[in-house]
Amino acid sequence: MRNALAIARKELSIYFTTPWAYVVFTAMLGISSFFFINLLATFREVQGLARVYGWNRLPTEYGSFKNLTDGVVVQLWDVIAVVTLFVAPFLSMRLFAEEKRNRTFELLMTAPVRPWEIVLGKYLGGVGIISATLGLTLIFPLTLSLFGASESGSTLEWRTVGLGFAGLLLWGATAMAVGMFLSSLTESQALAAFLTFIVLLAWFVLRFLAPGAEEPWRSVINYLSFGGQLSTLFRGVLELKALVFFGSVIVLSFLLTHRTVELQRWA
Repeated sequence: MRNALAIARKELSIYFTTPWAYVVFTAMLGISSFFFINLLATFREVQGLARVYGWNRLPTEYGSFKNLTDGVVVQLWDVIAVVTLFVAPFLSMRLFAEEKRNRTFELLMTAPVRPWEIVLGKYLGGVGIISATLGLTLIFPLTLSLFGASESGSTLEWRTVGLGFAGLLLWGATAMAVGMFLSSLTESQALAAFLTFIVLLAWFVLRFLAPGAEEPWRSVINYLSFGGQLSTLFRGVLELKALVFFGSVIVLSFLLTHRTVELQRWA
């Protein structure tokens, strides 16, 4: 375990000593801020209409804007999940592909470190950087909590906010696990990022096929879709099946990466 932590520290130091991490941080904050401001503007507009006409006379889709949690934060988590779909491939692409391109992978294989420690260390480093990236977005609910107002006295429903953010972290960790596996298959970082994006995108939008499917396929598609599993967490509903699903994808990706590294060690 000590070796894995040493590799994780090395990976994090590489991320934070190169401009790439700060470019990703800036992009995440910039895009999230744009949508946060727009959601706030929409929230104020709908609240104004509700005061004039009443909620009963407004379209049903405006119902989510009755409070800041559903009207702003929950919808912002949806946006950030999509942004993570683009960010994760660029953060995970270098985990193994860069080692192979720089011809340092062979040196790593001859070091007194077991393959599972290498995989675990690199994964922990990847989870660290994606968690730091997503952690920056907590500034938005904290801002609402400090400067927002509510008739009930509590600006936000922190249970819903917390579960939504936990869902984002699970999504980020899962995306990094999938990206790590695909990075272990090639020495091209660009190819690793492209393949990761395609796989995650297809897996994420799978739920849009569900309405046209019949049972039991509809339930199967909804369960296997990242988007479908995240939607329940973002609404503040904690379901064991979501944790099992994300955990299973992470473990499977880890095992596949470990197997790939072992095969390349003896190649």
